[in-house]
Amino acid sequence: MTDVQTRPETQAPAQEPARAGVASSRRVVLVGAGALGAGCLLAACGTDSTGTGSNGANGGDFSNDPAPAGSKGADAGGTSTSGGDSGGSALALVADIPEGGGVIKGDYVITQPASGTFKAFSKVCTHAGCDVSKVDAGVITCPCHGSTFSIEDGSPTGGPATKALPETKVKVDGDNIVAA
Repeated sequence: MTDVQTRPETQAPAQEPARAGVASSRRVVLVGAGALGAGCLLAACGTDSTGTGSNGANGGDFSNDPAPAGSKGADAGGTSTSGGDSGGSALALVADIPEGGGVIKGDYVITQPASGTFKAFSKVCTHAGCDVSKVDAGVITCPCHGSTFSIEDGSPTGGPATKALPETKVKVDGDNIVAA
């Protein structure tokens, strides 16, 4: 048999007084931790459409002024202007852009859809954020999922992308193509 000791109720320890406004049950703690985890997960996977987007541009997902991670700016790979009224950096040389085609320089795809007409688009695909990799036969191609875009207006011509590549207005300044 087990020896059980009992004590009179007068010797029982006093219960801790209830504190108003404090609920520290295990259920409350677990629900709070779950809510915090879900909030963090949603914040990490979400897209901000009102402030600075995931690509560093104001306006959300994709804007007219993209800045992909690791980029060095619009003039990366470009040629600096030494004069002219633009005061900026050249995106490319006019002579480097084939008629009916284009090149990828810095953060941009610069195209010449018709003789003397130059366009510049973000090189960041609007589907999953990969960089497009080539311009051939009037089409800009993204290697990640096969999206293709028009060299004329950046609109999607195939693949999973549904939004056009954001355009940056450009002009010719001497032998250079510069942001307008």
